[in-house]
Amino acid sequence: MKRVRCPKCDNFITFDETQYTEGQSLVFKCDECGKEFGIRIGTAKLRNTQKEEMVDENANKNGAGSLVVIENVFHYKQVLPLKMGDNTIGRYMKGSATTLPIETNDPSIDINHCTINVSRDKRGKLKYILRDGPSYTGTFVDNEILGDRERRVIGNGTLFTIGATSIILRAGDSNENE
Repeated sequence: MKRVRCPKCDNFITFDETQYTEGQSLVFKCDECGKEFGIRIGTAKLRNTQKEEMVDENANKNGAGSLVVIENVFHYKQVLPLKMGDNTIGRYMKGSATTLPIETNDPSIDINHCTINVSRDKRGKLKYILRDGPSYTGTFVDNEILGDRERRVIGNGTLFTIGATSIILRAGDSNENE
């Protein structure tokens, strides 16, 4: 199954690409806004909304690690590469300042939900600090909500939740402590 995004309202439309041949043109009508638009199978240069071809190694080119957004009822699995400094996590919206947009219809994720700061400690190891946005639904680490202005140091494999979406940190250093 493939998804295309409505160019007017960003609504996703899912279709079975195996029913069509390469080069075939398709026309869609968005259920949300009524916009009609077309694509060409196999030749269009659409943005890869599911990021399926991005594996952990490619997402970690700069060595800062990555986030694995776990598949749930709102969207598919996504791998988001981290960079040094602040990484703002939130729901995708055109023109937002979010540096790690999650492509989802989950209404409980804010546009700027939380931030992970990636830096190096005195020994040169990567250090990850998570803080809430502030957001309307909160950010949870180990089933505990982060308080206002609270910062939590997290490590490789840490599971945290924003809205109804779970995310796993994959640290950039292979020798990163849990």
